[in-house]
Amino acid sequence: MRGEFNQSHTQWEIGEGNGTLYTWSKPVPVKIAVLSFVFVLATLGNSIFLCMLWQKRRKNTRTRLFLFNLCAADLVVAFFQVLPQLVWEVTDTFMAPNAVCKAVKYLQIVGMFASTYLLVVMTLDRHQAICKPMTAITKTSLQRYLAVGMAWGFSLVFSLPQIFIFSRQEVQPQVFECWATFIKPWGRKSYITWTTLVIFVIPAAILVACQVKICRTIYLTGKKNRQERIALTKADMTGARVGTASRIPNTLLKTLKMTFLVVLVYILCWAPFFIVQLWSVWDPTGGPTKGSPFSIIMLLASLNSCTNPWIYMAFYH
Repeated sequence: MRGEFNQSHTQWEIGEGNGTLYTWSKPVPVKIAVLSFVFVLATLGNSIFLCMLWQKRRKNTRTRLFLFNLCAADLVVAFFQVLPQLVWEVTDTFMAPNAVCKAVKYLQIVGMFASTYLLVVMTLDRHQAICKPMTAITKTSLQRYLAVGMAWGFSLVFSLPQIFIFSRQEVQPQVFECWATFIKPWGRKSYITWTTLVIFVIPAAILVACQVKICRTIYLTGKKNRQERIALTKADMTGARVGTASRIPNTLLKTLKMTFLVVLVYILCWAPFFIVQLWSVWDPTGGPTKGSPFSIIMLLASLNSCTNPWIYMAFYH
């Protein structure tokens, strides 16, 4: 980390600096180059896919609604998480006023919440379409818009602590940083643990449970279809009538494959990040907060916003 500035005469501890929940030690050209690459790739990919969605705006499907909002959330991550980190790596100090510090910190975590919760909403919708098709048929567009609105609403509300935790601090004479202030000794542990639970652990559990149920339903449907085909073959010989099993449309299966891949990449990118964050606050020695492995893990989390639009484009036509 860039370091911690402790004020021994108060009950407060100045914690993390220019990252949402982390900072790096000092400007490094490689980090600046990688952050630039991540920002360009995320911005370019999401912008291209948004243009694709706009061209197909007359095709107002449920998948289009979810993907549009997921791209918007990833752009929030790119412009308010990756870009500020890049600027602070270049300048090695925070030059904007306190209001900008609070606004950027707030929007940084809004993007993290929104991208996660919107993915959960889309996965729950796919789960309902496969596991409870009759319920999904009766679901209106208004209900889907309401679900998307709730995802953004929870993201905006759960991100509010950032406004009170972060502020512009003079860490050295004439040197300012946008740093977090936590009550000692439990503030930092409580906040990072809570953030890990609501951004990653609980959503990941819901995503995995939905994917397992979806895979099970698809397997049972396929098994039933095979049994039906065998019965139909026998019926052709005897002249008996046999009903056909319901089949999952190919377009829905394609969307399911896309959702599964997005969920998998999300878990692979964010799991190391949150594991390291928890390790750093609960390990008495300070955890793995220095060196190249730590930096790679931090970059891996940001790559999630880069990979998503290209996955969307590979499956959505």
